[in-house]
Amino acid sequence: MASIHKEFIIDAHPDQVWDALRDFGALHTRLVPGFVLDTKLDGDARIVTFSNGTVARELLVDCDDARRRLVYAIVSERLKQHSASIQVFADGDCRSRVTWIADVLPNEIAPYISSQMHLGVSAMQNKLGREAA
Repeated sequence: MASIHKEFIIDAHPDQVWDALRDFGALHTRLVPGFVLDTKLDGDARIVTFSNGTVARELLVDCDDARRRLVYAIVSERLKQHSASIQVFADGDCRSRVTWIADVLPNEIAPYISSQMHLGVSAMQNKLGREAA
């Protein structure tokens, strides 16, 4: 199984980053606008429309406020397995270190998932870092 790790800094307080991240139905407005065009809630899932036209159904597995950690899984015909966690840590007084890990099968899809996560990282840094400035 391929495991993709992204660790990055956002120039925003971790409470602010977590507040946006934990808002499961607001990816397109609060966390990664432009990268995600729309998010619709459907029970414990969200239907996410990405800027490249891909639509994914992401199931909420866990939202842990004490640890500032969100876990989700993607259900898809293309993927045998996709589970991911994203967690926010303090990095000094007003910065956040974010760790995003996705485990995927088949292994061949890992480069695509990694490139999409890279775009998501840039969108988060742009949105949340800009709000903090």
